[in-house]
Amino acid sequence: NAENLTFRGIEAEVKRLALRAREGEITVDEMTGGTFTITNGGIFGSMLSTPIINPPQSAILGMHNIVERPIAIDGAIAVAPIMYVAVSYDHRIIDGKESVGFLVAIKEALENPEELLMDGNVKKALEM
Repeated sequence: NAENLTFRGIEAEVKRLALRAREGEITVDEMTGGTFTITNGGIFGSMLSTPIINPPQSAILGMHNIVERPIAIDGAIAVAPIMYVAVSYDHRIIDGKESVGFLVAIKEALENPEELLMDGNVKKALEM
């Protein structure tokens, strides 16, 4: 029911499930019924990979290590933190155009989190 939760609600549910899993108390019902997975190989130093879908889910988003890299900005070379993301999806359910649009939305959200979390209100973000 993630579509009905706020970001804080999702975070609380992830923490709750992780704790139950670590304690060996998670149930099969709590581990089934998902349609999408986010995997973070970056915490282990992964630079890039192609995540594999967990059937019967429709897609999986792989997030990787954040590393400072040279990039071109307005014709000049600069160093900035870069993270690769990859999405694998069931092409019977999701078209390539939608998957690219999703990745663009993820990129924009990661580059401008205050826009997503605080409706663009940086002052509100700092108050929290």
